[in-house]
Amino acid sequence: MVVPTLGESVTTATVSRWLKKQGDTVKADEPLVELETDKVSVEVNAPVGGTLSVIHAADGAEVEVGSVLGAIGAGAGSAVAPSSKPAAKPDAGVNPPPRAGGPVARPATPPADRAAAQEAFPSATKRMTEAGVSAASIGAGSGKDGRITKGDVIEFLAKPAPAAAAAPVPAPKAARTDEPRDERVKMTRLRKTIANRLKEAQNTAAMLTTFNEVDMSAAMALRSSYKDAFEKKNNGVRLGFMSFFVTACIAGLKEFPAVNAEIDGDEIVYKNYVHMGIAVGGANGLVVPVLRDADKMNFAQIEGAIASFGKRARDGQLKLDELTGGTFSITNGGVYGSLMSTPILNPPQSAILGMHKIQERPIAIAGKVEIRPMMYLALTYDHRIIDGKEAVSFLVRVKESIEDPRRLLLGL
Repeated sequence: MVVPTLGESVTTATVSRWLKKQGDTVKADEPLVELETDKVSVEVNAPVGGTLSVIHAADGAEVEVGSVLGAIGAGAGSAVAPSSKPAAKPDAGVNPPPRAGGPVARPATPPADRAAAQEAFPSATKRMTEAGVSAASIGAGSGKDGRITKGDVIEFLAKPAPAAAAAPVPAPKAARTDEPRDERVKMTRLRKTIANRLKEAQNTAAMLTTFNEVDMSAAMALRSSYKDAFEKKNNGVRLGFMSFFVTACIAGLKEFPAVNAEIDGDEIVYKNYVHMGIAVGGANGLVVPVLRDADKMNFAQIEGAIASFGKRARDGQLKLDELTGGTFSITNGGVYGSLMSTPILNPPQSAILGMHKIQERPIAIAGKVEIRPMMYLALTYDHRIIDGKEAVSFLVRVKESIEDPRRLLLGL
């Protein structure tokens, strides 16, 4: 078993946990191990039935695409004998024969190298060997149980060499002392990636947010009138408000293409299609699966896809290719009760729409005060590519479409 292709720009993963122990009987296509990538958790299934004879990458190990995770032998609950020579120890295990064109299995770590393997992940050990540095010179790593990661090695090598007559180094800052009630938990790869990408957006884009509010009366009335017939006709797919906003945004993006574009170096890339990112809460944090070619989808297709995204995000079953390639995003903080917020861009996209809680408020209508269900909308955009006039006009276009859904049906 090898680490499968993990998606766009993803080359490494962390072994989250093995679902089977060495020596257990496994069935074909049965999930054996969970891998955690920068974007999502994925399961690797058994390619064949048999016995999990060898585990090469333990829990917490960092593995690269194509590297060996373990081996499955024949039989049920019995170890597999080596094909060339007997193993030195009963637990030494064997490597499966390589498949044509596939990666070659690596031998188990020799006893003499186990101490080094415990200090660093395999990718870090390889990088240290190439650079001629030792684990002792790097010190404790940032990986699980203090193991050195490849990132630790790269960071160490990037530090300038100390001058020959350097000034005395000040005493290191005292380590923080936790209270007994404190609990330290290592950040997951997904959470670290989210943090890095959000900071990247703040450091790179000239972010600005414009606000408006929308009267949800017409959309709510339309939904109330047709939700039962809609659900019956579309095999249980429920009519929500997300399809209204997705369709309204598509109309606005066609009218203001800069909102759907991105910056690449000194060029602007205009997208003649809409891949709509929909932010949903997953088991390990917020993820943004993408509705590809959303501009070609009807209300039922949009609602069905979003419902599927939400369920699979909670179950950790989203595929990596479903999380890449978006051109514009929508996030709905209203489902958690948020009345107002300023969403952060999802690079390299140039804009994101924030929906919020529907709340009844007094509104002046034709000189009279009426109670209407209102929602605040927020559009965060990259001012380097989108002018204020375009951003405000786009948001007004969305507002008008929601307040009069007939415009969406007539393409106005």
